[in-house]
Amino acid sequence: MDTVFLLWHKHVLADENEDIKLIGVYRSSEDAEEARARVGSKPGFAAHPEGFLVEPYELNRDHWAEGYVVV
Repeated sequence: MDTVFLLWHKHVLADENEDIKLIGVYRSSEDAEEARARVGSKPGFAAHPEGFLVEPYELNRDHWAEGYVVV
């Protein structure tokens, strides 16, 4: 099973909506943490350092298989 690591940044806005950014996709969690260090001092990210999240993501797998409805 092949896995990559996604680096996300999430910021909750004043109106309670979320602003979520995918920073990048990396071969290892260490690479993702290095990317966090590189972008962590940039405008916006520096003001919200708690917003970073590294998640493993399996390749060659359906991650959204249930379908969806429009609300």
